Amino acid sequence: MDRLIGIDYGLKRTGLAASDPLGVFASALDTVDSTKIIDYLRKYSQNERIVMFVVGYPVNMDGQPSQAQAHVDAFLPSLRKAFPDVPVTLEDERFTSVLAHRAMIDGGMKASRRKDKASVDKISAAIILQGYLDRVSGSSAFIDPSAVPDSLSRNNTRNKRRK
Repeated sequence: MDRLIGIDYGLKRTGLAASDPLGVFASALDTVDSTKIIDYLRKYSQNERIVMFVVGYPVNMDGQPSQAQAHVDAFLPSLRKAFPDVPVTLEDERFTSVLAHRAMIDGGMKASRRKDKASVDKISAAIILQGYLDRVSGSSAFIDPSAVPDSLSRNNTRNKRRK
């Protein structure tokens, strides 16, 4: 099945995410030692057809290159060489770590697991990929909390259990 792969490249670890076959939703996939990322992707591509890589590109708030950008720039040629027929697109990764932590808290992940940087990396990759998917589809897969009926609201459900 066709998959888009989100990559949150880091000097030590790389977070990975994959799209569903329709290219609508991104899911955290794995965190891999950065020195083994190409081998991991080659193995993954034996079972799934990779149609695009969406690589998080680190940029400072003022739009200038961040220090981490040089590491991503060094990684991109090896990715393109290993997968010459797979397009690579860059996606702004500002705030992805913050959003990943927020998602882990909102999802009820315990504090001890939130400290695991590998979890943050793969969730960040999913956020990068989902951002790309939403942008190209012209919509957002995220639900506006104000649009959720009170009967389904998490707070309303919690209050009913306490009574």
